[in-house]
Amino acid sequence: MSLLKAAGTVSLLTLASRITGLVRDLLMAAAFGATAMTDAFNVAFRIPNLFRRLFAEGAFSQAFVPALAHSKEADGEAATHLLISQVATLLSWALLLVCVLGVVGAPVLVWALASGFKNNPHSFEAAVLMTRWMFPYIGFMSLVALAAGILNTWKRFAVPAATPVLLNLCLIVAAWLGAPWFASMGIEPIYAMAAGVMAGGVLQLAVQVPVLRRLGLMPRIGLGWSSVRAAWRDEGVRSVLRTMAPALLGVGVAQISLLINTQIASWLRPGSVTWLFYADRLMEFPTALLGVALGVVLMPQLASAKAANDPERYSAMLDWGLRLVVLLSVPSAMALLVFSQPLVATLFHYGAFRDSDVAQVALALTGYGVGLLGLVAIKVLAPGFYANRDMRTPVRIAVVVLVITQLLNIALVPWLAHAGLAWSIGIGALINASWLLVGLMRGGNYRPSRGWGLFALQVLAGTALLGAFLLWAAGNLPWLEWRAQPWKRVGAMTGTLALSAAIYFVALAIAGVRLRQFVTR
Repeated sequence: MSLLKAAGTVSLLTLASRITGLVRDLLMAAAFGATAMTDAFNVAFRIPNLFRRLFAEGAFSQAFVPALAHSKEADGEAATHLLISQVATLLSWALLLVCVLGVVGAPVLVWALASGFKNNPHSFEAAVLMTRWMFPYIGFMSLVALAAGILNTWKRFAVPAATPVLLNLCLIVAAWLGAPWFASMGIEPIYAMAAGVMAGGVLQLAVQVPVLRRLGLMPRIGLGWSSVRAAWRDEGVRSVLRTMAPALLGVGVAQISLLINTQIASWLRPGSVTWLFYADRLMEFPTALLGVALGVVLMPQLASAKAANDPERYSAMLDWGLRLVVLLSVPSAMALLVFSQPLVATLFHYGAFRDSDVAQVALALTGYGVGLLGLVAIKVLAPGFYANRDMRTPVRIAVVVLVITQLLNIALVPWLAHAGLAWSIGIGALINASWLLVGLMRGGNYRPSRGWGLFALQVLAGTALLGAFLLWAAGNLPWLEWRAQPWKRVGAMTGTLALSAAIYFVALAIAGVRLRQFVTR
């Protein structure tokens, strides 16, 4: 399978995930608006997600996937299957302990993430209860990350990329049917969303099992203490753990930044956490479609190139990924900067979601737009270090960027309120990505191919034309007034985005960009 075909497969399935995610968010916005209770749900949901990104999709994947690729290349599939079983055994027991502690310690976790809720006891109690309901979600998602790492290493990208759709479908059912049912029983409707999260976690793990069985890669999880000791003593497992330690610190820095931002938002106006959540959801659309898809595909391939001692293939894959990042993320960033209000209005401006909510989400979205290129590029650049088992460099960069981000918060939040938090993240991402790029080049791991200067000018010219058109469309069409005519607004949005894409790619073709090169490279 070619890199572009694999990335395309992941991107298409990620697109399905993001579309169902937007439907989910639309239903939530219409049903619940932006209130203290939606803030409570978003904080409660963020707690298991924080741990998931810290342990599962973060440090664990960064350590496990390169080790798995190296073992498959150097030791063969039998030894690799043993490594999978030993890692799965230790991970399962660790997750059981973490989930018990998380449920018991939910009040401390909510206070640590959103101490401002203490001013509203009802919101605090609701966040604690929903955290207890949803914390076991981290256990299911960590095992999903284990399965995804195995399947991606064996170049089975489709199932891991498709599983997030199941979570979104569960949450859609929860918002559409569960919330009214809970309300009819006298239960706070937002609690239906917590039940939907747990159902989604179970389903995501369940669909991975048949694929692993078919490949003969189903882990054998030891249930006794002797199995745990054997897994702990396994040299392959210890190698993963040694690599995880600095990776955990690196991912932890990003999660600390998120924790601090949520704390700050919890002290701002009611609704601030929710406004940031919806802006973050829109920002994640291009980030996931391109950055996450490329990162998932490139990580095992870069690790394989390193294991095979093939620096030319390693550098060429990074160059291909970075060109694709620039090609697609620069116009996406322009869209977030000049077209944020129409995007937010079309997606969320229904039911309990007010005009003022649209304006507040759009303000935050522009901040993310400033740093979108950096946010996407990090997903490609960081695996360049992880594949080389260099976790320390990204960690050192992340620590410095965390300090810079918080200094920016001090300067921007008093001026821009919740939007200042998004601007700080965006600017910090640009600094982080630039630093990672310089590190790869100085270390001799990445040598840019010829033609980057002309390519950048071609992309900027196409983006300028796209931006001028979107700016006109944002100012001359009555996006907010079309609230009562949703299909008219959706139709106008579809036409506007399709025409803007045509303008961009036609401009690139006239400027001499050969898109076929991304297929043939």
